[in-house]
Amino acid sequence: MNRKIVVIGSTNTDMVVKSARIPAPGETILGGRFLMNPGGKGANQAVAAARLGGKVTFVAKVGDDLFGREARALFKKEGICTDYVQTDAAEPSGVALIMVDAKGENCIAVASGANGALMPEDIEAVTGLIAQADCVLLQLETPLETVRRAAELAVGLGVPVILNPAPACELPADLYDCLEVITPNESEAELLTGVKVSDEASALRAAQALCERGVLQVVITMGAQGAYVYDGSDGVLVPAPKVEAVDTTAAGDVFNGALAVALEDEVPLEEAVRFAVKAAAISVTRLGAQASAPYRKEVSGRA
Repeated sequence: MNRKIVVIGSTNTDMVVKSARIPAPGETILGGRFLMNPGGKGANQAVAAARLGGKVTFVAKVGDDLFGREARALFKKEGICTDYVQTDAAEPSGVALIMVDAKGENCIAVASGANGALMPEDIEAVTGLIAQADCVLLQLETPLETVRRAAELAVGLGVPVILNPAPACELPADLYDCLEVITPNESEAELLTGVKVSDEASALRAAQALCERGVLQVVITMGAQGAYVYDGSDGVLVPAPKVEAVDTTAAGDVFNGALAVALEDEVPLEEAVRFAVKAAAISVTRLGAQASAPYRKEVSGRA
């Protein structure tokens, strides 16, 4: 249906070293492979949604530097509207340093740069864009007050909000009331609710706690187990296809981009999550963040 998805969030350049294992503090490991890829949770989700058929507009800030110019060009190549990607004269573009081990697990350090300069007033300036959207997709790599303002504006305009609460942090109580869907992973769900998520029963308890705060629907991503879906009354675990993971860096971002596309195609939540789980499973078999995002025909062709 090609409905309008507005993604508000971060864009980084990922500098990745893939080696046999992640070094301990103070340790140096020789060998490995270096890659430099476009990343950032907001940008990853925007690219994933665009590749899967969404009509995506990205709201972000980059620096007046090579990384920022390359990011803007790449978004255009992916068919993403970049009219609302601003250039900050004072801050550099965001950068992430990523280590990936032989099993596909990773650790990441991020220098936010211009992402940290995306302010609430920047969001207020795009109120007209939000009003025309069918969905707003948010994450937490930009200032929390900016995320909060975006959610408030969207819900006030009757536009559903999906929040991927990553990287994990405590959320303002009134933010929950603005959310149609929240999509934490197991550790993020535990931080938000105090419930250690390890199976369906614990996922249900965490999901119920989030709904009690005002969220309408909860999706807890659980890695190789799949994703737990709770619609406010019933819950179900949607299993993930079995694949050999190479790099899990952007699996959550691909999941969220895919979920936004499926929900804006007016697919029921459980079916939308099945689509998103398939997309994420494909992404972990590939290196890179945005580079790992599949296209619609690839996901549709998976069992």
